[in-house]
Amino acid sequence: MSASPQPTRNNEGFLEDATVWTPDIARDIAREDGIQLNENHWEIIEFLRIFYTEHEMSPPSNRLFVKAVKEALGSEKGDSIYLMTLFPGTPAKTACRIAGLPRPTNCL
Repeated sequence: MSASPQPTRNNEGFLEDATVWTPDIARDIAREDGIQLNENHWEIIEFLRIFYTEHEMSPPSNRLFVKAVKEALGSEKGDSIYLMTLFPGTPAKTACRIAGLPRPTNCL
């Protein structure tokens, strides 16, 4: 039995087509970053996918990512340190990649 074909990703690991995303793909991408997804991760991933559906874009920067999470989920979760513990490095970029969304425009 062969493995499912992997979706096409760009050189930074972002899906070329956000519509092919599945939770299994999210787990594979997270595993590449050394992240074991738990309910806290999934809450942010679900938030990002809804944000993308409503705005047709990823949050454009870490600052706006934190602000959007704070407005939607409260100040405890809309905190840069909390988000960095879930998604190390650049939280908006890492979380969007795992959520199968395009790269945020202003993230390094």
